[in-house]
Amino acid sequence: MKISGQFLSPTRQAEIEPFETAQRPVVGFSCNYESGLWSGFHSHPRAQLMYAVSGVMRVDTLDTSYVVPPTTALFLPAGAQHAMGMDGPVALRELFLTEDAAGRVGNMPKVIAVSGLLREVILAACAEPVDWEPQGRGHHLAELALDEIARATPLPLSLPLPRDPRLRKVIEALRERPHDTRGIEAWSEVANTSARTLARMFRSELGLSFRQWRQQTRLTEALRALTLGTSPARAAAIAGFESTPAFGAAFRAHFGITPGQARKLQPGAAP
Repeated sequence: MKISGQFLSPTRQAEIEPFETAQRPVVGFSCNYESGLWSGFHSHPRAQLMYAVSGVMRVDTLDTSYVVPPTTALFLPAGAQHAMGMDGPVALRELFLTEDAAGRVGNMPKVIAVSGLLREVILAACAEPVDWEPQGRGHHLAELALDEIARATPLPLSLPLPRDPRLRKVIEALRERPHDTRGIEAWSEVANTSARTLARMFRSELGLSFRQWRQQTRLTEALRALTLGTSPARAAAIAGFESTPAFGAAFRAHFGITPGQARKLQPGAAP
C-alpha cells in the first residue's frame, strides 16, 4: 500500500479527545480519510469499534495485522497500540466504548461481521451528540450496539506479525508482493540467515509455516483487492493461483464466502 502522508496530527487528536472522555458508555465519531494515509502507531484510552462505510482499512497492532473491508468492523480494547492505513478513500464511522461497555463485548481484538442492523445503529449513534440524553434515543442505540457487537461473528481477517527484525523484513516484503513466488531459501538471503533458521522463526513467532503464512497473506490481499473491485481472475493471480476455480475453492474455505460475494462488499457513498 502506497503511503502518502500521516493524519494523526495535534488538530486531529484534539477533535477526537471529546469522544475519548465522554460521560456516555458509547459515543460515535465520524471522519473521512483520503487514500494512502497512515496514522503511525498510537493508542486510545477507550475501546473502539472501527467501521468503514466505504473503503478498506489496514490496521496493524504490535503483533497482528488486520484487513477491514466494508461490512466488517475491528474491535480494539482500550490502550491497544495500533496504526491505520487507508486503501482508497475511507469513510470511517467509529464507536468509542467506556470500560464497562467494552467489558460486555470482549477484551481481545477481533474483526466482526457487521449486520445490516449494526450498520444502521453505528450510523445513527454517530449522528447523536456526545452528551446524548441518558434516557433518550442515544441510550437505546448504545444498548443495541453493544448487544449486536457481542453477538457478531468473528472473521479470519488477521495475520500474526513477528518481532524479530530479520523475520519482519521478510514479512513486510511478502505483504508488498504477495504474488512473489520465491521459496524460503531465497527469502533466507533477504533475512541474512539460513533457510532452516527462517523456517524455525516462522513456526516459533507466528505459529505457521512459511507456506501457510504466505498463503494466508495472499488470500487476505486477494480479499482486499476484491472489495476494491478487482476481478476474480486478477485476485487469483494476486493469491498466486493459476486456476480461478482453485482460487475460488481456497478462498471460500478460508473466508466462508466466494470471490464473487466478496466483490459485492462495496457499499455506495457514505451518508
